[in-house]
Amino acid sequence: MRLYTRTGDKGKTSIIGGRVDKDHLRVEAYGTLDEVNSFVGQAMTLLTDERFQDIYAELQKIQHELFDCGGDLAIVNNKLPYKVTSEMVTFLEQRIDEYIKQAPPLEKFILPGGSPAAAAIHVARTVARRAERCIVSLSKAEPINEIVLQYVNRLSDYFFAVARVINARLGVKDVEYERSAIVFRDKGEK
Repeated sequence: MRLYTRTGDKGKTSIIGGRVDKDHLRVEAYGTLDEVNSFVGQAMTLLTDERFQDIYAELQKIQHELFDCGGDLAIVNNKLPYKVTSEMVTFLEQRIDEYIKQAPPLEKFILPGGSPAAAAIHVARTVARRAERCIVSLSKAEPINEIVLQYVNRLSDYFFAVARVINARLGVKDVEYERSAIVFRDKGEK
C-alpha cells in the first residue's frame, strides 16, 4: 500500500460520491473533526491513571464516532446509510449529566486549564466548537446528516464536563474568570 496517490496534487480530493476542491466546506468540516480526534488522542495519553479508566474508554469510543461523523459528512450522494445516530447523542447527554454531579457546582465562566489533561480536553472542546461552526456552514449550502451537528454540539459540552471532572478527581480547582457574572444557575432558580 502506498500512502501517496498523487490524485490530490491539483487541489482536489475524493469524497463519497464525487470529487471536490480541498477547501470545500465539506472537506473543511470533516477535516476539522479529524483535528478534534487528534486532540482527543493526545489528551488520552495524559489519562492513563486508573482514576480515568471510564473517561479513557469513553474517549476511545468517541474517537470512533468522530470517524463516523466525518464519514457521514463526506457523503454527497445520500445513497449510503448514515452511521451517526440519535443514540450517540443520548449517550453524550447521559454522560454530561453524570459528570455534572461529579464536579463542584459552577456559577461563573472558568478559564480553560487546570491540570495538563483537563487543558488538553479544553483544546479538544474549542476545536469541536470550530468544527460545529464548519458543519453549520456546510448545512446551509448542502444536505447533511443533521444528527452529526447535534452530536458535535453535545460533544463540546461533554468535553467541558469531562475537563471539570478531571480537575476535580485530581484535586485541581477550576479558575473562575474574574470578571464573569453569574451565568450558570440551577434550573429551579430564578
